Amino acid sequence: MKSGKRAAFILLVLMSVFLLQGTPMVWKWMYPIKYQQEILTAAIKYNVDPYLVLAVIRSESGFKTDRVSKKGAVGLMQIMPDTAEWIVTQAKFQPKDEQYLYDPVMNIEIGTWYLNFLLNRYEGDLIKVVAAYNAGPGKVNGWLTTEQWSGHRETIEDIPFGETRQYVQRVLYYHDRYKRIYDFQLR
Repeated sequence: MKSGKRAAFILLVLMSVFLLQGTPMVWKWMYPIKYQQEILTAAIKYNVDPYLVLAVIRSESGFKTDRVSKKGAVGLMQIMPDTAEWIVTQAKFQPKDEQYLYDPVMNIEIGTWYLNFLLNRYEGDLIKVVAAYNAGPGKVNGWLTTEQWSGHRETIEDIPFGETRQYVQRVLYYHDRYKRIYDFQLR
């Protein structure tokens, strides 16, 4: 075996040993947190599960503040500018400048406020909240009204939009993963 292949094999074996043992260090390396204090502050302020905020950020932007989607969603929590304007008005936020969605603190604050709004609208139903965060409450309400989707975790496969179906699965996966790895002490 050549030295490059041998090194790769040894690295693979070591990683397998760490993963099989469930070493917290390895899991935290695989599922890092950026902006932890900002997330916790907003989660407490708006009574939102911080693991949900983390899962949304990880799914939406991978913790990249400058990310802009093809549809125009901006920042860590990938907020559409029109939705952001509505939230700023509703919540009476005072953005510093026009580029406020690129500011991690403001983006987390706006996105977490919106998650709280959706949690209230859907009576705490995490599955419907995540679907509405992606597709919009109008679409989700339509699916529920026309019985295209029941809104239950067991029927995620029935969500009419493939993008939303995959998004809900991904956010729930990250939510569960972060919850297993980290232990936030919320005060």
